Amino acid sequence: QVQLVESGGGSVLAGGSLRLSCTASANTYMNYCMGWFRQAPGKERQGIARLYIGENNTDYAGSVKGRFTVSQDNAKNTLYLQMNSLTPEDTAMYYCAAARCTYCGLGNCPPSAAGFLYWGQGTQVTVSS
Repeated sequence: QVQLVESGGGSVLAGGSLRLSCTASANTYMNYCMGWFRQAPGKERQGIARLYIGENNTDYAGSVKGRFTVSQDNAKNTLYLQMNSLTPEDTAMYYCAAARCTYCGLGNCPPSAAGFLYWGQGTQVTVSS
């Protein structure tokens, strides 16, 4: 089992940037698919990015592609989400999630939130105009 802790949320003006962090507890970090998701009030949870740590390949949602970038520090079991050019539509609670994989690779990672078993507590991002 892996525990996830997000941090880095806050309030920012439109056009600004934030970097979120997700630190995993397990030293078997390499055995999990990882994902970033967000949920705005009254809306469904939306996938932002998903990846397998062992590959240099991240699948981004169209709404964030070119603005958001995922990076990782494997020594710290930490995943980052760099968010640039933020707009009020990016306002949401942001979550990182993990799904244990057997034959690990982006192609075998869950395509949606339903496939991710482990979730952090979330961190709020508020973008004002």
